[in-house]
Amino acid sequence: MKSLLRNTALWAVQSPAWKATSKWIRGTERWNRLEDEFDGSYATGEVVVYFGDRSSKFYQLEQWLPVLEELHKKHRVVLVLRKGSALLQAREMTHLPMVFKRRFDPLHTFYHANDFKLALYVNNGMTNFQSLGFAPMVHVHVNHGESDKLSMVSNQAKSYDKVFVAGNAAIERHRRALIDFDESALVKIGRPQLDIERPLELDPSPARTIMYAPTWEGENDSNNYSSVDLFGPQIVEAALQIPNSRVIYKPHPRVEASNDPVMAEANARILALIEAANASIADETLQHQVLMQGDILAMFDTVDLLITDISSVGLDFLYLQPDKPLALTDRRNDICKLNAEAPISRATPVINASTIRGVETMLTEMLTEDTAAGARRDLRQFYFGEGEKGTSTALFTEAVSKLIADRTVELESFHSESINAESSDE
Repeated sequence: MKSLLRNTALWAVQSPAWKATSKWIRGTERWNRLEDEFDGSYATGEVVVYFGDRSSKFYQLEQWLPVLEELHKKHRVVLVLRKGSALLQAREMTHLPMVFKRRFDPLHTFYHANDFKLALYVNNGMTNFQSLGFAPMVHVHVNHGESDKLSMVSNQAKSYDKVFVAGNAAIERHRRALIDFDESALVKIGRPQLDIERPLELDPSPARTIMYAPTWEGENDSNNYSSVDLFGPQIVEAALQIPNSRVIYKPHPRVEASNDPVMAEANARILALIEAANASIADETLQHQVLMQGDILAMFDTVDLLITDISSVGLDFLYLQPDKPLALTDRRNDICKLNAEAPISRATPVINASTIRGVETMLTEMLTEDTAAGARRDLRQFYFGEGEKGTSTALFTEAVSKLIADRTVELESFHSESINAESSDE
């Protein structure tokens, strides 16, 4: 009998179910310890930056961290995180004060115990609504980029007190996409994330640098703007034929991990093309490169021509390098719709099913004579407003300061303690 009990117990502790349960218990204990360590008892501030998602989406907050560190010098900033994996990543990237609140009640207890005036949101995560239930703060959506993708505008914009946008293009985007939306909630601040100085990540070369930086396929077909599967290998093959040039392949990180077999095959073909081309190039400064990781914004200074899809990459390049040529792709082969939905395409050559065969000639002409420079400068103002690099950070800080000052006055006559938000805690 003892042997039977021993064997049964041994089988139980070695079973997949027990191992999973044990792992969950250990993980829960770890999060409990972190919640105690980052309980917020040390935190005093004016600005909450709320992030309710896991580390897989941390890139949405990461690009704001340098801007928030600058803001912290004028208005004290506290990061409020809801997932342990995001907290662990934040600890490696910033010294801003951070608080870990996994559950709804501790979150609101923390809010009530402090004197925050304003909350910033970098995405439309589902748990944002738990934070939005706290009335004393002014709630501001800032998003995590500026692009003409369909996903850039959500009906959830109506939930926030204010929505910070880059410029007039974003205002028109909201006007087209939303019904019964109060446009007075929109505040133009440019793109402060692009004002941050970054150490160069792409070494200069005697050759002209052509970068192909496509996006990934998105969560669904309507949000798929990628050119990799349709045109990617042909674009790279054409660019490799241009004399005195090197090609940099810098796709969205999720291209490499795509589960779409057509995307994976096209990506592999691009890698093979670049490897084959480098076989006959001895000088490393002239070799073509594949850069799956790294900060693309820190590479733009070295790029002479960019080829990209409808995403934030093209607009970031327009903001930082308005005097350099830019080409866009269109997987839907509808130039009229593209021009209407992505105004930047009005000032760039477009690679689609009808132009793909002439891409080598297109790129050569762009490097030889940049006829679209004036139109790009006009569009830069349309997307980001007037002013040079640095203007956006000043606009962002001024907008935050004004909202804090206004809310401080409003709170003098505000005494409600009620909230109307539901907890998802088990």
